[in-house]
Amino acid sequence: MLLSPYPTLGERLRIGLIWAWCALVLVFLLAPILVPVPLSFNSEPFFTFPLAGLSTRWYRVVLGPGDWRAGLEHSLLIATATTFAATMLGTLAAVGLSSPGLPGRRIVTVLLVSPLAVPVIITAVATYLVYAPLGLASTFQGIILAHTVLASPFVVVTVGASLAGFDRTMMRAASICGARPFVAFRRVMLPLILPGVLSGAAFAFVTSFDEVVVALFLASAPQRTLPIVMFTGLREQLSPAITAAATLMMSVSILLLVVAEALRRRAVRRTQAA
Repeated sequence: MLLSPYPTLGERLRIGLIWAWCALVLVFLLAPILVPVPLSFNSEPFFTFPLAGLSTRWYRVVLGPGDWRAGLEHSLLIATATTFAATMLGTLAAVGLSSPGLPGRRIVTVLLVSPLAVPVIITAVATYLVYAPLGLASTFQGIILAHTVLASPFVVVTVGASLAGFDRTMMRAASICGARPFVAFRRVMLPLILPGVLSGAAFAFVTSFDEVVVALFLASAPQRTLPIVMFTGLREQLSPAITAAATLMMSVSILLLVVAEALRRRAVRRTQAA
């Protein structure tokens, strides 16, 4: 019995209903997130909707001199350092875990990705209790270390996915040709898994840039990040500058995640072509 390649009217109707339902779910999920975007262009010094007028004054407040720009600079500094540390450590961990002969590989993998399962508030309290006697609380180094712990699992997962399709015989061939392990990794393995590494770096940056709970426990006034400034503004003084800062944070996060997804698809196409 041959099946018709053309869908019937009932099948097209069901497909249309599924797409319509998916669109409604997406609107329901994304609408609250997108509300701050138009509010960030409000000309009034308070939240009004519909807008009384359009203005970029709140973006000038966030990017101009003051606590907002200082928080943004601190967030960028911490996120950049966290991305470098998490990408390096997560990539090395993923390469080591990809070795089939590694003893206790499953246990080590669970331990490395456990920060994804532990509630952030538990991690924040435990980190503060450990850092306080060591003098790492209220320091940029302490916040960067804590964010590295939170961001590294994303790098391990993404790089591990890239290594799943890597042919390790290429590393043995490079070794036979006289290449040392580091040279073989840099010239053979790294170029092939680079999309996964960059995707993990993007996730690590977004994780650190948006994080607020651990920063609230560890940061003092000189280390206040942009999410902390926003949180403080919500408690003390509501200002449309919060919506401008939220829009900037969403824009950076969305841009990095789009880049990560593009790199992932490129890696998949390259693997299928090979």
